[in-house]
Amino acid sequence: MKSPAFIQRLFAKAAVNGNKADRHTRKTVALCHALLSERGEASGAALAREVLAAYRTLSGPALRAFFDTLAQEFSPDPDAVETAAEAYRQDASQANLIRLQHVVESPRQELFRRINLAAGGTAALVEMRRRLLHGLREQPQWAGIDVDLAHLLSSWFNRGFLTLQRIDWRTPALVLEKLMQYEAVHEIQGWRDLRRRLESDRRCFAFFHPALPDEPIIFIEVALTKGMSDRVQPLLDPDSPVFDPAGADSAIFYSITNCQEGLRGISFGNFLIKQVAEDLGREFPRLKTFATLSPIPGFRRWLADITAEHAEVAELAELAAALSEEDWFQRAGPASKLRGELMRLCAYYLQHAKHGKEPADAVARFHLGNGARMERLNWLADSSRTGMTRSAGLMVNYLYRLKDVERNHEVYTKEHVVVASPGLSLLARGSVLARLKERQK
Repeated sequence: MKSPAFIQRLFAKAAVNGNKADRHTRKTVALCHALLSERGEASGAALAREVLAAYRTLSGPALRAFFDTLAQEFSPDPDAVETAAEAYRQDASQANLIRLQHVVESPRQELFRRINLAAGGTAALVEMRRRLLHGLREQPQWAGIDVDLAHLLSSWFNRGFLTLQRIDWRTPALVLEKLMQYEAVHEIQGWRDLRRRLESDRRCFAFFHPALPDEPIIFIEVALTKGMSDRVQPLLDPDSPVFDPAGADSAIFYSITNCQEGLRGISFGNFLIKQVAEDLGREFPRLKTFATLSPIPGFRRWLADITAEHAEVAELAELAAALSEEDWFQRAGPASKLRGELMRLCAYYLQHAKHGKEPADAVARFHLGNGARMERLNWLADSSRTGMTRSAGLMVNYLYRLKDVERNHEVYTKEHVVVASPGLSLLARGSVLARLKERQK
């Protein structure tokens, strides 16, 4: 480890001219520089623990200053990058390529690797990214830090490191409490509600990572049913009768929750759902259908944007006015009038609204990336306040045909093709937006 005198000089520099928050930040940064310059593994682990201890004292302005310093002082050296790039351009040798790769990688990545030497380092870095993401929109200069963290976390949290465990009433209370805490799709209303979700006609699974043994990465909740479900409330009703799972022919994935905000956008590899489906198929050989009943969280927001963009389209204006009535779906007349166009617009949104080259809907991106087919829209499938607010009560079934999963995944990842059933494609073609685009050609 670096000499006490060396560390003291760094701390002395950190203490000059600054308030308490500044001193905390400078001390943490000084320790980070010391950790990067350390060569011994044992002493490096000790310094990594000091870095984590110092980092955990940061909040507010001190934390923002720390991220600013990471962006400024731990980025690649532009002159070194330019020199190495020019050398490689002149002579594309392996030696020059290796040198270029070395100087392009930011010192932050090596810093994060060394922080990971400390016990709890992985969890701390996941939490660091969570805090970073909260301020990223207002602080775009932090984007490089996010890229570096995401790059490392993608390697550390790929599918090969994750283990699948069934969650039931015998699971330790600590994990059950986290299931209730993290559930982001359909809130769990206490222990009675949780117990119903763990009955014999239900299955709950969690993926864990060895570096976070008590922290679930993903929860997956499944209902064993007769036929493909088109409404979520019966699946969530804690008073619903328990169905004999031996008579089930369908497994409905009704809630999939990514638990760690610091891993947002990190791919855990594909085919997570396929693995759960295969496990269920071995337990219940009579299961023929594996499908989700999924929310469409961005639909109402997109619909509002589209209505504002096409203010001249009378159908959209009328639709927006009708949806502004809170109880529209409880009155037969308005609901019947809205149903056709809402279903067509939602089918259009799912298949044609884009985020870059991919679907605008994050849930669609997840399931299409896992090899599912967009199968069926369901009217008033989620009549909860949340369901009405985000998607006008509509939900979608994504169908997992195990023999087609890899093929669907390939066409989606390589060509960004939205694999959808003929019925959904027909619905989308009948929407007012599809007709408008056709007239504009």
